[in-house]
Amino acid sequence: MSLKEYTDFANNNQVSYLATIDGIQPRVRGMMLWFANHDGFYYHTSNTKNLYHQLVKNPHVEACFFNNNEQTGMKMMRVAGMAEFIEDERLKNQLLEERPFIRQMSPDPAVPNLVIFRISHGEAYFWTMADNMKEGTVPKTRF
Repeated sequence: MSLKEYTDFANNNQVSYLATIDGIQPRVRGMMLWFANHDGFYYHTSNTKNLYHQLVKNPHVEACFFNNNEQTGMKMMRVAGMAEFIEDERLKNQLLEERPFIRQMSPDPAVPNLVIFRISHGEAYFWTMADNMKEGTVPKTRF
């Protein structure tokens, strides 16, 4: 599979579940993907949130995307890798333009606590009901 097949699936099914590690406890939360491209899978958060502090301590993450098309067309994609923080004013401005609700996170118009991160290195794979009981043989793509 090509990385484009994975990024297309993520962009078309932006609600995902992102798992982090908090000490020895896994933590999972629903997250809206911002976008995915050849550089990775982009998310955002605030540096005041537990998610951010968990990523700082341990950047290993896994995201799960699901197309929710009943059982007949159900397809899931898992992406595991390392979270990488992105410091890029152009991207922050683009995010604020595309998602103006983020400005509510801070009274400062520059939104200093806004954090952009991406999963940029790891592996991804698709899973359907046809793959049930064959998890070890499902092809994975490194990116």
